[in-house]
Amino acid sequence: MRTTPPDFARSALDAAPDAIVIIDAAGIIRFTNRQVSALFQYEHDEIIGEHVEILLPERFRTRHVAHRDGYASSLRVRPMGAGLDLLGRRQNGTEFPVEISLSPIDDVGRTLFAAAIRDVSDRKLVEAELIVAREAAEAARKLADQARELADRANQGKSRFLATASHDLRQPLQTLELLNGALRRRVTDPHLIEALGHQEQAIGAMSRLLNALLDISKLESGAIRPEPADFAVAAVFEEMRLEFANIAANKGLKLEVELCNDAVYSDPSLVEQILRNLVSNAIKYTREGWVRLRCLHEATLIRIEVFDTGIGIPADQLPRIYDEFYQVGVPTNVSRDGYGLGLSIVQRLVKLLTLKLDVHSEVGKGSAFSLILPASGAQSVTMPPTSLDSLAYDSRQIGEARVLLVEDNDAVRRATSLLLELEGYHVTPTASLAQALQHVQQGNRVDLLITDYHLNDGETGIQVIATLREILGISLKAVLTTGDTSSAIKRLPGDPFLRMTSKPIKADELLALLRSLLAA
Repeated sequence: MRTTPPDFARSALDAAPDAIVIIDAAGIIRFTNRQVSALFQYEHDEIIGEHVEILLPERFRTRHVAHRDGYASSLRVRPMGAGLDLLGRRQNGTEFPVEISLSPIDDVGRTLFAAAIRDVSDRKLVEAELIVAREAAEAARKLADQARELADRANQGKSRFLATASHDLRQPLQTLELLNGALRRRVTDPHLIEALGHQEQAIGAMSRLLNALLDISKLESGAIRPEPADFAVAAVFEEMRLEFANIAANKGLKLEVELCNDAVYSDPSLVEQILRNLVSNAIKYTREGWVRLRCLHEATLIRIEVFDTGIGIPADQLPRIYDEFYQVGVPTNVSRDGYGLGLSIVQRLVKLLTLKLDVHSEVGKGSAFSLILPASGAQSVTMPPTSLDSLAYDSRQIGEARVLLVEDNDAVRRATSLLLELEGYHVTPTASLAQALQHVQQGNRVDLLITDYHLNDGETGIQVIATLREILGISLKAVLTTGDTSSAIKRLPGDPFLRMTSKPIKADELLALLRSLLAA
């Protein structure tokens, strides 16, 4: 095993997309990574030794000292100023919105604080755009024929915007996830391991929030259109078991997924999304006991039920559980686990699919959500192939495998290459079809191709796969990564040597996918 160089952690922190500042108990800056200089426009030597308040607007500095002292008396990992709009100040005096996560570090008896600072100007702009789009759509619905025409144009523009946002906003999250995975494979210091664990949780939370906001926006804009088909309920149940069994176990809960031999007629991906939100909510609000997923056959209908032994929902709050950002028993001004968007998405999807959802709940005993779907009229429904995770593989293949990576985003390309190289793969990173083609035409061996779906200049990963297979053979194994969740992606043809994955994919999941594909 290769020895980790002493400066690996510093280099990795410099490669992180967030600005990271480490201060002591007196508020003096002791360490900054490269992004601090880029974000705040101070040279490294100018800021080391200064009070951290130099990074705040002057009107907040006196007040911040008291907040800093308060944090020092109650050390814990948490976001700074939850529910508030935070601002940073550059050296030239300009201000910009930020998000800050605080983490204590025990440095041989000396307490230090790490602050991860992110410029959220782009996100604020996206939020403003979404608010404007929603207000415009609401006004358009109140008008006559002319208003409906304007609403249609607004929805088309929103669909294009959301398709772009879905891809572009996932790219930095993918970079963070892969860098986190790379660091976890090399860092041995227990404090850094703990910090990386908190970072991984934060990345997961950001991913879930991004997905929820984009899902709601796409549903409101009409960008999601159902594509009903006959499918086996057991296939969806297996996906739920694989995704949530460990999550439930980590909370001390048992996830019970009963056998179901029924088939239904609806959109399988949207039904899966409904159940994913229901199971996730059940686990979130259950402190002990179990969460159960089962199906019941009722004449021409199939009832899929999600039970839990959770906290339950008071009768007077049941009408509000589908409201956006509403959470049972959680005040709006306190730190919350989740964002109260899951059931709002469920309600929209149920309405879109013209299904029925029942809920029964008793405080202190638990809740039961029942999704009622039409039974399949097909004589038989074929089960999908077994997950590749169950296939055996020879770990020696990793050190011999030649991976060609095609990714036009520089940060994602570097992070992916770093992760795969640390795992033992031989990686050739490229940014376009032309570069990939040149590599292959030079006679280089390619065992596995990883390509993004949307590339620069209108190129797609499908074109990359097809072009390289003309040279290397139709059995070239490929992974297609994408931040695009449009229906066009779902209509891509099946391919036994192709696997698709949505960004951001976790580092461990990506590596498991590569191993299983090599063994296929």
